[in-house]
Amino acid sequence: MSALLDTPRLLIRPFEPGDLPDYQRLNADPEVRRYLGGTLSADAARDEMEAIARWHLKSGLGMLPIIRKSDGAFLGTCGLSVLDWYPDDTEIGWRLLPEHWGQGYATEAASAWVGHAFTILRLMRLISVADVPNIRSHAVMRRLGMRLDHTATLTDGGDSFEAHIHVLDATDWHAQRKL
Repeated sequence: MSALLDTPRLLIRPFEPGDLPDYQRLNADPEVRRYLGGTLSADAARDEMEAIARWHLKSGLGMLPIIRKSDGAFLGTCGLSVLDWYPDDTEIGWRLLPEHWGQGYATEAASAWVGHAFTILRLMRLISVADVPNIRSHAVMRRLGMRLDHTATLTDGGDSFEAHIHVLDATDWHAQRKL
């Protein structure tokens, strides 16, 4: 399949059947899933990947594979989704394998999605939600130009946690681009 988004180092494209082992490895990693409710079994990861692929075909949104151009490596996923907690907003999120952390890939992939959201999809704003202690994700949010909007107590599967919700408005993003 062709790339949906193309950056200097990365391709973001729909899922392909060959992505399953990498997606399962991503979601079986306790560090990756630390703030996401725990690891997923191989079957649960497969079901999630298939659901994301179907949703992407229907909506154009989804947490899609990030592929490094230089060697075709699967780095993780990044994309747009709608969360139950904020059904009137579109959230941008990312999830990378730990060996690819700290290299700017999350920011590069998320920046491409932000541009797509505000120019192609014509969304008016994006949010990003991360547990309060997830400082790595908060740093990516700031690099994207997002600002802390509020902190909320959210519940997932019976467990509650404190999360920071960051926001980026289309008008602010367009203004940043003109500087």
